[in-house]
Amino acid sequence: MSQQPYELARRLAREAEAVCRYYLSNGKRAGRYWVVGDVHNTPGRSMFVRLQESPKGPAGKWTDAATGEHGDLLDIIRESRGLRDFGEVAEEARRFLKLPRPEPQLSSKPIRSFAPPGSQEAARRLFAISSAIEGTVVETYLQRRGIARVHHGGSLRFHPRCYYRPNEHSPTQTWPAMIACVTDLEGRITGAHRTWLDPDGFDRIRLGKAPIDTPRRAMGDLLGNAVRFGVVDDVLAAGEGIETMLSLRYVLPTMPMAAALSANHLSAMMLPPGLRRLYIARDADAAGDAVQATLIQRAEDAGIEAIALSPRLGDFNEDLHVLGLETLRAALRLQLVPEDVARFLQSSRLAAE
Repeated sequence: MSQQPYELARRLAREAEAVCRYYLSNGKRAGRYWVVGDVHNTPGRSMFVRLQESPKGPAGKWTDAATGEHGDLLDIIRESRGLRDFGEVAEEARRFLKLPRPEPQLSSKPIRSFAPPGSQEAARRLFAISSAIEGTVVETYLQRRGIARVHHGGSLRFHPRCYYRPNEHSPTQTWPAMIACVTDLEGRITGAHRTWLDPDGFDRIRLGKAPIDTPRRAMGDLLGNAVRFGVVDDVLAAGEGIETMLSLRYVLPTMPMAAALSANHLSAMMLPPGLRRLYIARDADAAGDAVQATLIQRAEDAGIEAIALSPRLGDFNEDLHVLGLETLRAALRLQLVPEDVARFLQSSRLAAE
């Protein structure tokens, strides 16, 4: 259906320059980009919108060099028009694309005006109505876990009042949350992962997560899919947790990575076509050992070189937080293939400076 976020974004991307000329009229084209001051259509040259698909990413993706914000063309429509409800954004996008309004369907059953809880559509809507993490409690949470620079490539967003319900008999609560999009190999959003956060502080027991029974939950279609950081070419690092992979990404910001969210999902993760080398960022536990064996066998059967990356402590986020950046960098230098040390580790030092 045309009102789904990913379908609207895809249609808008086909008309990226026209979208920019209309909603960012104070900017101008510069090569393959539309350049403007910011997403609110302020004159300037801080924000860059990609007008054509390229190896760096799809058309319609934008980055504000001054603030670090980024997003897609739906975000541009929302911010430039001051819209907040996704229904309003979708209606404006349909109007621009000259798409017909959705026809109400006659049915003897009540028609739901919302996505079924836990569905792929609910996950897409949640991600679509969330905002950039920069300057939010999400960024603070990750920094307090040692991840001083969050190289997430647009896969993380922030929701200030994300619903949480302990069980079906309890009232709904709202907490700020880190929202991560789960995608398939084609980049389609199939699910979302929520990490509810404590807005009031950080303690050693909860590590910044909200004081609730299950501060992490996933929704949608997870099997075979993952939270992805960067576009895969021939090398990929894959592991379980978001914080684990962001810790590695802090040291290796140009290496594509994927967080499968659990040991079972990591062992079943789909391997991208054209992959030549897979680094398995294992957790130091029995489940990590089992995943390593399974994934190495799957990779080798597909003709992919598989190499395990082992933390000194429980996982790579614990290594980063407790042992520090330079210790983690030195440990990875010994575990990466030499050509990947030159390709990813040397450049990471420059990116961190």
